[in-house]
Amino acid sequence: MFQWFEKLINPYESYNEKDVPPDRLIPFIWNYLKNFKKILLIALFFSALVSSIEIFLIFYSGYLIDLMVNTEPAVFFRTHAFELLIMTAFIIIINPFLSMVDRILMNQTIIPNIGSMVRWRAHRHVLRQSVGWFQNDFAGRIANRLMQTPPAIGAVIYQFFDALTYSIVYIIAAMVLLSDIDFRLTIPLLIWLIAYLTLSYIFIPKVGKASQISSDARSSITGRVVDSYTNIQSVKLFAHHDKEENYAKEAIEHTRQKFFIEMRLYSWMALGINFINGALLFSVIGWSIYLWSAGSATIGVVAATTALALRLAGMSDWLMWAFTTLFQELGVVSEGMKTIAQEIDLQDEKHASKLVIKNGSIDINNIWHHYGKSTGGLNGISLKINGGEKVGIVGRSGAGKSSLVNLILRFHELETGTISIDSQNIKTVTQNSLRENIGMVTQDSSLLHRSVRDNILYGKPEASEEQIIAAATQAEAWEFIPDLQDTEGRSGLDAQVGERGVKLSGGQRQRISIARVIIKDAPILILDEATSALDSEVEAAIQDTLNGLMYGKTVIAIAHRLSTIAQMDRIVVLEDGKIAEEGSHKKLLDQKGLYYAFWKRQSGGFIGIDEP
Repeated sequence: MFQWFEKLINPYESYNEKDVPPDRLIPFIWNYLKNFKKILLIALFFSALVSSIEIFLIFYSGYLIDLMVNTEPAVFFRTHAFELLIMTAFIIIINPFLSMVDRILMNQTIIPNIGSMVRWRAHRHVLRQSVGWFQNDFAGRIANRLMQTPPAIGAVIYQFFDALTYSIVYIIAAMVLLSDIDFRLTIPLLIWLIAYLTLSYIFIPKVGKASQISSDARSSITGRVVDSYTNIQSVKLFAHHDKEENYAKEAIEHTRQKFFIEMRLYSWMALGINFINGALLFSVIGWSIYLWSAGSATIGVVAATTALALRLAGMSDWLMWAFTTLFQELGVVSEGMKTIAQEIDLQDEKHASKLVIKNGSIDINNIWHHYGKSTGGLNGISLKINGGEKVGIVGRSGAGKSSLVNLILRFHELETGTISIDSQNIKTVTQNSLRENIGMVTQDSSLLHRSVRDNILYGKPEASEEQIIAAATQAEAWEFIPDLQDTEGRSGLDAQVGERGVKLSGGQRQRISIARVIIKDAPILILDEATSALDSEVEAAIQDTLNGLMYGKTVIAIAHRLSTIAQMDRIVVLEDGKIAEEGSHKKLLDQKGLYYAFWKRQSGGFIGIDEP
């Protein structure tokens, strides 16, 4: 039974993934709900029906009391037996069934599926953001917003149906039935409603704003804590436990103070509601007793109106918390929108084509890029790399080596200039097709928190077991992979490597990264300090592998250890974001310029960082 309801909504149904979620609150929520209008209307109907039934049962109880007061028991049961039988069946069978359908629609159909849909679509949207976008925020805060926003939207929907719809129908039905008895009974209820709405009008905007501020503060805690955990090795190395404690405590205390402000509003709101509830009980019950004393109302009416007033008073307290929860969650959604509703900052052109590699030539024409700053970056670089050519890039830290590579990969947009591969401007091809044709080993060599097999297969998901082992062997990784074992008892290729590959040594991570590129076998190869984490013996063995891997490919190699690029066809020396020198190893040594100074200063294979 549950499965039928659970399948009424497909959270993974197709949609236009290029659509950016609206950056206004209600349109943002409706963006995820609009395809499920029928289910939502059905849920709305059942919520209203259940509310109406409760009102009906209260007044039916008053009707029964009048019958019991005015009829002998024997006559009562004889004349109303069938009616009582019908009502018994209604109360025991029909009403619970309708209430169950109402709950199942909410608990099985709407909340889990819409939450999953929001999380799925938000994750897909964020994945399309550029590398630079991720660099400008805490990974923990981004993840926190993606995880908090879907259940918050679910809570908003739940409160809308469970609190707003239920209470609105309840109050309307109560006023209709009270006016049918004596229109004067509706006056206290109407005054109470006006007072309640006035309180809501005063406090709800303040609660919403305070809740959003609290949500922002909580995300800041998450970002700081995750930052500390992610860099725990640095924390331990520098013995900065106290510093990290204070860093987190500062955010926690800031959040506590903001939460105090939020909770003060709830306390004032509760005080106001308790006051108007007391006035409601006094006026409704008092007036119904007066009508009874004047002969205008029966005991049943007094009982029903008393029960109704008590129920409304109790409901108002529940409604207060429902409202506060609603606006708390709206605050969370509003905060999540800051991440989820952002435009993709680096998009494919509307009619972008797939990159087609012929010989892998790269033409860099007068490119400028400064990361949105006035200094640093690249300044008017032009470089032609022929298909199959091997080019080494050297320079001091900050000279622009990694920036050049990042622009070839289109991790950032150029300010001016163009980069073309086989005469195809990389801006006019899809980012996926561009990166599918480039294999890269980075100096970072961080891995996914998955198995060794999954990490190697990242280069070629359809690769066979034999291809995985062959690539690992070529990368000198197979010598340690069979001996790996994680805490769950998984071993070899199935062993988990930990977050960013933390369970492996730097050299092991780098060898798995190299295996991943070997199995990818892309026509363009970029090596950014590809052997920096390896000892000399392993580096020598892998260098032969890399030489074989480079055969027939266009290669760009960044290195501080000049011995690894001395055999390149050409070496380009960058200085202050410009090409300072260019030529073969021998030619550059003969020029006795920057490259010569770097080479001369090397000790153990590293470039000196001082001025030559």
